[in-house]
Amino acid sequence: MFDKLFQAQQKAQEIKDRLDHVSVSGEAEGGKIRVIASANKEIKEINIDPEFLKTADKEELEELLIVALNKAITQAESISQTEMAAASQDMLSGLGGLGNLFGNK
Repeated sequence: MFDKLFQAQQKAQEIKDRLDHVSVSGEAEGGKIRVIASANKEIKEINIDPEFLKTADKEELEELLIVALNKAITQAESISQTEMAAASQDMLSGLGGLGNLFGNK
């Protein structure tokens, strides 16, 4: 039993490490604002077009940053959920007949 728990923890750490190296992005205003994040939802980079910055006011910039950040976080969450679902499926299939207890066939 502890073996399975250790394997699950190890698998979760492997997934986290892999997601650290997956980049996602979110854009606003046709790419004039771009946010790069890891699939673990860590913001790595924010790029703002200098020409846009010359004409944008503070409120507009803040709103568009929120849009770009939320897009990047949504992509990161989607990738993370997909990875975790695949890992969960692998773990359940490794339990043999016990996987059927959770409605999996």
